[in-house]
Amino acid sequence: MGKLDGKVAFITGAARGQGRSHAIRLAQEGADIIGVDICAQMDTVPYPMATPDDLQQTVKAVEATGRRMVARQADVRDVDSLRAAFAEGTAELGPVGIVLANAGIGPGGASTDEQQWDDVMAVNITGVWNTGRVAIPSMIENGQGGAIVLTSSTGGLMGVGIPVGGFLGYVAAKHGVIGLMRSWANFLAPHYIRVNSVAPTTVKTPMAAMGDLDAITHGIPELRRALENAIPVDAVDPEDVSNAIAWLVSDEARYVTGTVIPVDAGQVNKR
Repeated sequence: MGKLDGKVAFITGAARGQGRSHAIRLAQEGADIIGVDICAQMDTVPYPMATPDDLQQTVKAVEATGRRMVARQADVRDVDSLRAAFAEGTAELGPVGIVLANAGIGPGGASTDEQQWDDVMAVNITGVWNTGRVAIPSMIENGQGGAIVLTSSTGGLMGVGIPVGGFLGYVAAKHGVIGLMRSWANFLAPHYIRVNSVAPTTVKTPMAAMGDLDAITHGIPELRRALENAIPVDAVDPEDVSNAIAWLVSDEARYVTGTVIPVDAGQVNKR
């Protein structure tokens, strides 16, 4: 018996990295998964983004746990495609009771500051809002409560003083995610829908150069100092974040809402 038996989780950015880890972890606890990912490259993103094959690898990993997964390519910036994927998933798996707004991009591609800002904000805050407005109405209508976790970052809890459009947009968006979480938590509490956020430090994913701080910071000393943790590790594993989320969406955390859980090796406390 798992902590999430009979639940259906809607996860964005599910093709790899943290999203894949979250899908597997929740499936291990008994949840079926609706997973979406853009599975395409954006010009403002400096690292190779996920592919359709990556998304299928997530499906295989979830199915290896004995659970089901409906996977669709969808861009969180496009609320209509996101809504269509959600509808197809719920038609097959049933009502969603767990939502993980995980999709996000890192800045730094070969483009103007303005385009970096626009794309980071569109994915990392508007995409989170779109995820919520697609899923929340059905959760309220279902009347069974639920749990939502929005992925922020330690960058959403402190300022990273790098005056580049992409970095500024990333930090602003991640602060915005926490504000959105707090607003939804108050709005949804009467419906027994809990809303929280996780704020990871650097995580070993392709987006974060697999946790290689030298590669992430491009030789900028101020940025490296901003990303250093109190516990002497450069990065945490995706599973460390997934474990926190598995607790947050379970009944073990049934009265936890409106909070930010830093999975940060003490980075914020160090400041």
